[in-house]
Amino acid sequence: MRTITLAAALSLVAGAALAADPIEGIWQTQPDEGSVALVQIIPCGPAFCGTIMRTFKGTEEYRSPNIGKQIVIDMVPSGGGAYAGKVLRPADNKIYNGKASVSGTAMKLSGCVAGGLICKSQSWTKLK
Repeated sequence: MRTITLAAALSLVAGAALAADPIEGIWQTQPDEGSVALVQIIPCGPAFCGTIMRTFKGTEEYRSPNIGKQIVIDMVPSGGGAYAGKVLRPADNKIYNGKASVSGTAMKLSGCVAGGLICKSQSWTKLK
């Protein structure tokens, strides 16, 4: 009986270790200059990075020059669904101090300048 209990406990620990972080997955961006993108966020070292995989204008997919660009850069978890790192805004090709807040299938992603005094944010939706 003790062996089964120990095996069950080890299985739970292993399952928890394999569980994906809430920020991992495929996210749809909010429209920016008439386009939306699908961004895949995956681990990159101790942080998370997101790359544009597909782009759409309206309902039509199109081949944007931004496909393949990493726009979520070194987002490090800071607890409670919050992350801090950098974000690239393809519209102006500038990198900003970034922060993200994930709650279920919703993420608020912000890029800031002037020490966080001026920020622009987007709401993204997790697709998978």
